[in-house]
Amino acid sequence: MPRLSFRAILLLGFLLVAGILSTITVSGWLSIEALAHRIHDENHTALTLSAATARLSERSVDLERAARQFIVLGDHALVERFQVALDDAQITIATLESSAGSPSGPLAAWREAAMRIHRAILAGQGGAPMPLLDEDFTALSVQAAALDRQLRAHLAQRNQALLQSLDAARDSVILQIAIALTVSALLAAASAWWLLRPLVRIEHAIGAIGENRLSEPIRIAGPADLRQLGERLDWLRLRLAELEANRNRVLRHVSHELKTPLASLREGIALLSDGVLGELDARQREVASILEHSTQALQSRIEQLLQYNASQFDARRLDLRDTVLLPLLREVGAEQRLLAESREVSIHVRGDAPAVRADAGKLRIAFANLLANAIAFSPMGGRIELLAGSDGERVIVDCLDEGPGIDPDELERVFEPFYQGRHNPPAPVQGNGIGLAIVREFVTAHQGRVRALPSACGAHFRIELPYA
Repeated sequence: MPRLSFRAILLLGFLLVAGILSTITVSGWLSIEALAHRIHDENHTALTLSAATARLSERSVDLERAARQFIVLGDHALVERFQVALDDAQITIATLESSAGSPSGPLAAWREAAMRIHRAILAGQGGAPMPLLDEDFTALSVQAAALDRQLRAHLAQRNQALLQSLDAARDSVILQIAIALTVSALLAAASAWWLLRPLVRIEHAIGAIGENRLSEPIRIAGPADLRQLGERLDWLRLRLAELEANRNRVLRHVSHELKTPLASLREGIALLSDGVLGELDARQREVASILEHSTQALQSRIEQLLQYNASQFDARRLDLRDTVLLPLLREVGAEQRLLAESREVSIHVRGDAPAVRADAGKLRIAFANLLANAIAFSPMGGRIELLAGSDGERVIVDCLDEGPGIDPDELERVFEPFYQGRHNPPAPVQGNGIGLAIVREFVTAHQGRVRALPSACGAHFRIELPYA
């Protein structure tokens, strides 16, 4: 089965379910068809026996009438009428005797009584005196009535048996339908599990690639075409990891290569500013001041590049200990208080959360960068809230500010290195787009995640860390 493709498994599951349902449908139809034929035969038999019983009762009356009239009138035509009625009664009796379950006792007694009357009539026709036949006439009526009662009872039993067969057939069809639905549901669930499990893993793999978590190998089990897709995704992961490593290596080399000439440039500007090479006039000092400011800004950018590269390396080495987040958040808020007071921004830390296994130093850096970003984008007199809580098996830290917020299409991109959103901070110092990237590096290293959530006012960042 692992060699089958997605479409082959889907088609096979559909055919199996369709085959089971078709089999149950045909089986139920055959059972109902057989039962319908049986009901038809039973109804025909019941009508035949009922008609024969009624006809025998009528012949009993005809025989008695013809016999009594012959006794009184002695007309030989009445003997022929008696014979015709008797022959018809014999045919009716033969019909009843040929039917299974017909009572034989009343039929034999009725025939004996009819034959005694017939012999007496034949004897009377030859001139012999006629005996009294009242008992035989009564026997005809009594046996015909007994035959009718017994036959009705027999038909009632057959109807009851037929109803029981109908109930049994209905229960059998219901059981077959229940079994078919159960087996179909199990097959559908097994097919869905077999097909959806690799799809979920593919979704997670794509999400990991999108979040730049490239150290986890991608292994997709299941249908052949989905396994092939998993292999292509793993190739893409390795390719992206290689490109990311090359980019970091280039940044590291470029940063180090720039530091030496930059140091020489700063030293030369310092010599010029100090007048070692001669006094400078006002315009020359202004140019030297501009150069010094630019070299300082350039050195700051280079140091930030090195810091980001160092954070990627440090994220792989964690000193995990039980860490309570609320005191750590308060310490980070206290460290940033001077920067916040310069912009008249208030920081509020509240909530409660269980301890987590984490590297407190790296979480401190992540929280500090997140808070510094919130302060930089907060308006004068703004308010920042750091909220700690838990949800299921994860600890949640929310950071909310009253700044310009984040556009919906930038909620994910703000964590990319060197990316700066459309909204600039009101502070005069522009950011470099590395702080939030460092936050993601350290949070991801703890098997957690950081997100920017949609917010009606300001920015809303959420850090989730596992603690169970």
